[in-house]
Amino acid sequence: MSLRAVRGTGMIRLSVSRHATRSRSQPYRKQPQVRAIDAAQSFDSESKQSENLHRCKSLKIGVVGFGNFGQFLTKRFIYGGHTVIATSRTDYSDEAVGLGATFFGDVHDFCEEHPDVVIFCTSILSLESTMYNFPFQRLKRNTLFCDVLSVKSFPKQLFQQILPSHFDILCLHPMFGPDSGKDSWQDLPLVYDKVRIGVDDSRAERCASLLRFFELQGCRMVEMSCEEHDRQAASSQFITHTVGRMLGTMELAETTISTKGFDSLMSLVDNTYHDSFDLYYGLFIYNENASAELARLELAFDQVKGQLFGRLHELIRREHFGEQIKGADARNLK
Repeated sequence: MSLRAVRGTGMIRLSVSRHATRSRSQPYRKQPQVRAIDAAQSFDSESKQSENLHRCKSLKIGVVGFGNFGQFLTKRFIYGGHTVIATSRTDYSDEAVGLGATFFGDVHDFCEEHPDVVIFCTSILSLESTMYNFPFQRLKRNTLFCDVLSVKSFPKQLFQQILPSHFDILCLHPMFGPDSGKDSWQDLPLVYDKVRIGVDDSRAERCASLLRFFELQGCRMVEMSCEEHDRQAASSQFITHTVGRMLGTMELAETTISTKGFDSLMSLVDNTYHDSFDLYYGLFIYNENASAELARLELAFDQVKGQLFGRLHELIRREHFGEQIKGADARNLK
């Protein structure tokens, strides 16, 4: 090994020659280069997603109602770096452990954990009774309350009526579920309404962090009032579920000559008919616009039937009274 002295500022440093580790008698061997094409680069989508997740402030999220949809959200929350605690009337301890969450059978113990955010994932029909029996006094006074119900005006009014004024309120509706969102949330709509968010920077940042989570998962963020949401959802989501349930009740089956249009109808049945009837009933009973849309659907069906049978009756008349009708038509023309 060859060493040489290098004068610095007031001190002597020893520097190793770049060829010191190679014997003069041995040829210089070039070091092998790593050429792994799967190595994560700064421009890789996975690397970018990982960096984005770290930009989102970690939250302790409490999920009330740990059924199918609650578990569906929990899996993504934990993947996004958040901590999840859950409670439900049914014991889902094993499911929670499998997802990496903590389950509390007693809602009082759940509240004592002081989550930053409490998200109600109950059914529409059970929300009111769940909230009236919820021990809010055991939570932090600035807790953020959310819901993910398919109707929005009803939970908004219920939250404003029951929750003390020092709690924040954010109404959410992921317009997808375990079936339609099982592979990706990319470009799927997330509707939200900041009903009541405190002026403190920390409370605004907490709300922003929760919304940022959905944005980083690829959701198309749609800020909309709860009232406008229900108006639009009645003519889209409720009608979709209604048609899906009608087709599911018909027990349609695939055939050897099924068309792409028929496949689309079967996909609609798969995404709606297997949901609980309570969900569909809740879409109807808790959205004041649903009845009008159902009446429009019935009217449209009657109009289509009227066109079909009207033309059929005309055909039958011509077959039975052909010559008389022709003569009458000729006279009318004159």
